[in-house]
Amino acid sequence: MTEVYIFSGFLGSGKTSLLTHAIRQAKEEGLKPGVIMNELGQLAFDSAAVDGDVPLREILDGCICCTGAEKTEAQVQTLLHEGVDIIFIETTGAAHPVEALDSIHSPLFGDALDIRGIVTIADGRRWLGRESMSPQVRMLFLEQIRHASVILLNKTDLMTDAERSKAVSELQAINQGALLLETVNGKAPLGYLRKMSVPRSRGPVQQTAIGKQLPISSRLVSIDEPVEREAFEAWVKSLPDSIYRMKGYVKLEGHRYPTLFQYAYGMVQWIPESMNMPCNLVIIGENPGAVTVPGNTDV
Repeated sequence: MTEVYIFSGFLGSGKTSLLTHAIRQAKEEGLKPGVIMNELGQLAFDSAAVDGDVPLREILDGCICCTGAEKTEAQVQTLLHEGVDIIFIETTGAAHPVEALDSIHSPLFGDALDIRGIVTIADGRRWLGRESMSPQVRMLFLEQIRHASVILLNKTDLMTDAERSKAVSELQAINQGALLLETVNGKAPLGYLRKMSVPRSRGPVQQTAIGKQLPISSRLVSIDEPVEREAFEAWVKSLPDSIYRMKGYVKLEGHRYPTLFQYAYGMVQWIPESMNMPCNLVIIGENPGAVTVPGNTDV
């Protein structure tokens, strides 16, 4: 049977880092991994993190839990035809984990899948600051924790000992049955994840999917002119807390090629590129259309 793991967690928590580490470890064990990646936006920026020799299927511009069930079923079927030994499904941060789990239960697969359960990765600082979120988004964050088989408290290198202790205590109080591991950069032993199984019911599923109560959406913009890095970062710092995630390519002044830009929870990252990439930026949050982006046109 092919093992299946669902990677859940809020936007920018470190799911793609977890995925890349899991893929590497699976290969080291002689397993052939396959990946299904769900992006809320129209472009699959995170798919570049997956090695070219790993079968990859993408579900774009929609949440796997409310618009992608049929697509997910088809993508799982193609991966099974390619003979993969283990499947990792990275959901968008706006996905409800139980609904994502339900989307891969199909009579088509019969005994072909060993669905192991949900791994929820939580950004520790964001967890402690969750009261600043809207009620609907905070509910989704709690649901992702409550229905996990394994909880990874991530980015603990950015937390004090007191903050880590507080976060661990709160997470365990919400989900006493889950395994909990503190991580940095999403590094978790695959053997640890393989200990889990689909959890017992932890109460009714709260409906928080996009298109229902959850107000998260995405916006794709093209930044037409080169920007000055410090000025661009100053603009990023001015954004409201309701903008959770940005990723894309930005042309910086003085640089030949566009630079990969990542933003999550007040933190930015720039990764140099060695080729011309389309200067598109995906903005994810509550009402991203209200954000004025310097030098852009909407795509």
